[in-house]
Amino acid sequence: MTPAQELARRLDISVEAVELCRASDFIDLHLDGFILTRSIGYDLFKEHPSPIGGGRFFGHLDIPRCDDAGLTGAMWSITTNPLRPARSRDRVLQKNLRALRAHIEQGKGARVVRTKSEYDAARAAGEHAVLIVLQGGNALSAAQGYADAIPDELVVAVTPLHLTHSFLGKSSTPIPFAPAGLTSAGEALIESLNHHRVFIDLAHIHPDGFWRVMDIADKSQPILDTHTGVCGVTPHWRNLDDDQIRAIADTGGVVGIIFQTSFLTRPGGPRDEMMIIEHIEHLIDVGGEDVAALGSDYDGAIVPPKSLRDGRSFPLIVDRLLARGHTPARIEKLLGTNFLRAFEQLRP
Repeated sequence: MTPAQELARRLDISVEAVELCRASDFIDLHLDGFILTRSIGYDLFKEHPSPIGGGRFFGHLDIPRCDDAGLTGAMWSITTNPLRPARSRDRVLQKNLRALRAHIEQGKGARVVRTKSEYDAARAAGEHAVLIVLQGGNALSAAQGYADAIPDELVVAVTPLHLTHSFLGKSSTPIPFAPAGLTSAGEALIESLNHHRVFIDLAHIHPDGFWRVMDIADKSQPILDTHTGVCGVTPHWRNLDDDQIRAIADTGGVVGIIFQTSFLTRPGGPRDEMMIIEHIEHLIDVGGEDVAALGSDYDGAIVPPKSLRDGRSFPLIVDRLLARGHTPARIEKLLGTNFLRAFEQLRP
C-alpha cells in the first residue's frame, strides 16, 4: 500500500483527494503552532501522533503532519499578547522573530521564505515554506511612525487588529468602549505596510476599520483576510459579509476559510467538515473562484469539527469538494495558486 493509499484508507476518502493535495501548491494562510513552541517548547519538527486534548484548541499540526497532508507551505503566525505593556512589545516581537527563525533553521525540511521566488526555491527543494506573519499590529507600537518598525526582511503579512481594540482601531470582537474603526495611528500603519509591500490582513478588524482600509490602501496591492467565515452562511461578528468578500476579490486578494466551528455552524446545518464546504462554496459564489483559500487557524485555540482535529485530515476537504463536482483545477486554486498569485504580485 502506498503512503497516499494508507492516508486515504485512514480518512476513508479517495486516493485521488490525497494525491491532489500532495501534487498541488498547498498553502494554509494561518497556523498558530508557534504559540506552543514559545510557551511550552513544542517541537514543530517532531511528529505528534495524537493531538493535545483530542484536538480541541491545540496540537493540530507540526511539520511532519503538514508534509503528510500535502502542505507545501503556510503562513505561521507570531501572535501579540494584547495585555503586554506597550514599552516591551517591540522587544518581545524581535525576540519571537529570532526564536521562530532559529527554530526553523535548526530543523530539517523547512525554510523561511519572504518572496514568491523564495517559495519556488523551497518547493523545488522539497522543503516546507514558512511565511512569517504578525497577528496584532500593536506589537509595533514602540516605533514612531512605523518607518523602521516593520521587520520586512522576515514578516510578509500583518493583521492590524486582533481580539481586542487597540490604539490602532476597533476589533470585530464585540467589546464596548471601542475607538474609531481605524485611528490615525492605524492609518499610518496601513501606509507603512503598503510601503514595505507587506500584506494587510483584515482578519479580526471591525467593518468600520475594514472599509477605511479599503479607502486608503494602495489599490495596486492585494489584501487578505487569512482566517474567517462568511456571513452569507453564518452571520457572526467574526465573519465577512458579501460586500467585504467582493472588495477583497477586487484587489486581487484572497480569503481563507477558518476551521473554528463556532464561526461556521448554522441552525440545522452540518456539524462535520461539510460546514467548511458550505463557507467555501458561498465564498466562491460571491467572490469567484480566484478569491478562495484555506486559513485553518490550527493551534490558535480553535475547536475544529471532530473530523478535522488532526491536521493530516486536510485531504478530507478536497474529497468532499471533488464529490460535489468541483474540478481539480478549481481545487488547486483554493489550495494554493490563488494565494501564490497574490504573493507574486506583492513580492515576486
